Amino acid sequence: MNSTTNNIFLIGLMGAGKSTVGKVLAKKLGRRFLDADHVIEERCGVKIPVIFEMEGEEGFRKREAQAIREITNENNIVLATGGGAVLLPENRKALSEQGTVIYLHANPIELWHRTKGSEGRPLLRNGDAKKILENLYAIRDPLYREIADHVIETGKPSVNQLVNTLIMQLELSA
Repeated sequence: MNSTTNNIFLIGLMGAGKSTVGKVLAKKLGRRFLDADHVIEERCGVKIPVIFEMEGEEGFRKREAQAIREITNENNIVLATGGGAVLLPENRKALSEQGTVIYLHANPIELWHRTKGSEGRPLLRNGDAKKILENLYAIRDPLYREIADHVIETGKPSVNQLVNTLIMQLELSA
């Protein structure tokens, strides 16, 4: 962890709870919460699915890398990244060098249940969502683990229990 920035970055697949946990964590720690996807949407003036439609995943990833490069230079924030942010080496480097990285882990079946019927998930639109999540997990899980300072299971605990566990882990590692 880079102690000068005191940042916390939440990573994990879609549906892992990054935004939900991040908001509560930031509030309890008295920090500003940022959601990388929301930052990108604000800059572009359109929702993520529209960016995917117009520019494809590659165009979106370029925008995401620029946002992450800028956001990770801030101080005392809690950031929820997009699930695919770890795909680019420069994002992994920025996250791991500029703060504490927390991997919110959930298995693909659990994520499938959480994301069923969600309109804002462009990667799940074309095909069998369960199979897509399994494939994404197979590719991304090793990348999440590569940069994670902590891995937290998101299965059964409530959001408040998860946040309390996170705070305890952060205090123990400080």
